[in-house]
Amino acid sequence: MSRVWEIPVHDSTRVRDARMAAREACDDSGLAPARTAAAELVATELATNLLKHAGGGLMVVNLVEPPDGGTGASVQVYSLDHGPGIADVAAALRDGYSTADGSLGAGLGSCRRSANAFHLYSRPGRGTVAAARIDPGPGGRGAPPARLPAGGITVSLGQDAQCGDAWGWVRSGQLLTLLLADGLGHGPKAAHASTAAVAELRRAGHLPPADLLRRLHSALRPTRGAAVAVAQVDTDRAELSFAGVGNVSARMRGGESWTSLLSHPGIVGAYFPAQVPVRRLPWRQDSLLVVHSDGLPSRWTPPDDAGLLAHDPSVVAAAILRDAGSPARPVRDDTSVAVLAPDRRTSAP
Repeated sequence: MSRVWEIPVHDSTRVRDARMAAREACDDSGLAPARTAAAELVATELATNLLKHAGGGLMVVNLVEPPDGGTGASVQVYSLDHGPGIADVAAALRDGYSTADGSLGAGLGSCRRSANAFHLYSRPGRGTVAAARIDPGPGGRGAPPARLPAGGITVSLGQDAQCGDAWGWVRSGQLLTLLLADGLGHGPKAAHASTAAVAELRRAGHLPPADLLRRLHSALRPTRGAAVAVAQVDTDRAELSFAGVGNVSARMRGGESWTSLLSHPGIVGAYFPAQVPVRRLPWRQDSLLVVHSDGLPSRWTPPDDAGLLAHDPSVVAAAILRDAGSPARPVRDDTSVAVLAPDRRTSAP
């Protein structure tokens, strides 16, 4: 899913831009009018909240695969800020609550009702991250959304509409496989390569990481090639296998420490190494894997907030992206962050 919408929100005119981005994303994914209206409402409320409560921030809209192999594409709407944060998230999600004088305060509650999944993470003094997913079909009213084991966020260099990064995940029996691809260069040709890698994952997610990378090498030969990382969890064996080719990296958290997982030099689809090293590590209920392209600063600091690390993977990915950059250190490349977590069925709000 190479199309990306990125809207800095620092004045009221950008609220409309956020709403239009949500509408365009729904048009691209073929969502029905009712789901488009839901996405527009979510984007409008989140952008308005950025101005009212955070002094501005960033809206990002991505197209993502729907959960567990559904058809079509879902629209993922993110709101990121470094504002004052929310002291009581549960209260903020209730209709009628507001910290702004004269405001009814129904915005976040309506986002939660309209989206198939809505997650909010906030720390006083550190800012807020919100993630809303609008699927082709309406969600079950009153039932908490199932927590997906993987989530991610993608932004483009220079706010380009086409992003050369892509990520995806699949289940195949006891195997859960996450892939992140960084197409060589930027723009449509890079996007073509990374999108082709994710498409091949759908057909070959049952293969172990090294074999999957070799298959991707053949599939990507007609493209300009990509750096690709593959992480696969075998839930029966409680083991993570990781392999990568090119300038993509990962870090895995186990207990209180983080372990760096490096890829092998090369380009999938162009220059493939004779051997692909595979790293294997225990996968526990407190494990977490972060995979990212080289747009993320190499010295990014892993989060240490237990509340964030237990959150939905989409929120963890967005918070890492937010905290790794700043106006003084802008994104220098297409950037993707994808997170893999233990497969639990419920999550925090």
